[in-house]
Amino acid sequence: MPHNHHDGHCSNESHDHDHDHDHDHGTTDLGPNDNLFPHIDRANVVALNGTGEGSVIIKPWDQRNSEEFFLESDADDQLILRIPFTGSVRLRSLLLKTGPGDQTPAKVALFSNQPSMDFNDVSDKVPVQEFNIPQDRNVAEYAVKTAKFNKVSSLTLFFPASQGAETTRIYYVGLLGHWTERKSDPVITVYEAQANLADHEKIQGTDGNFSTTQS
Repeated sequence: MPHNHHDGHCSNESHDHDHDHDHDHGTTDLGPNDNLFPHIDRANVVALNGTGEGSVIIKPWDQRNSEEFFLESDADDQLILRIPFTGSVRLRSLLLKTGPGDQTPAKVALFSNQPSMDFNDVSDKVPVQEFNIPQDRNVAEYAVKTAKFNKVSSLTLFFPASQGAETTRIYYVGLLGHWTERKSDPVITVYEAQANLADHEKIQGTDGNFSTTQS
């Protein structure tokens, strides 16, 4: 099944967001203050069974209403979109602009930290959350269960079917939440205060110059 997608821009109506989390609720020209667009690794966004690049529907807030670019499914009406982040994310909401009409996805399934998911294994995995998608050309917000989307390094969206058309079309995907810089695991080095030769075994052929710790 081909894997590509087309540039997407969002609907023409701004969207009010109900917030029940501990963040600033203000909105600026860049969108809600918890807009995760700057923290998406757009160069590595992947669309499976799309007609273009996956990153084209990951747009800035001021382009959310545009329909100039979009992602459309290719061989059939299924789509997978894999979205990596540049840090660790606590996700609050998914924003979608889809359609028109029967090209609207029937639903979307969300998977966290499944960076290599494809059509061969999606049926074997249980989504963290699913939403039905109504036919509407406006940007819609889907509030997720934040406790289940904590410490997310990548988000995979699976659109299993359209609402009757041969292909599915998406104009915009936006994400709201809290981003923190990813902390790399510390390198821990253990130093022996005093080497005990009785604890070491000679490596053959080294005349004792090198040793390895016995298991």
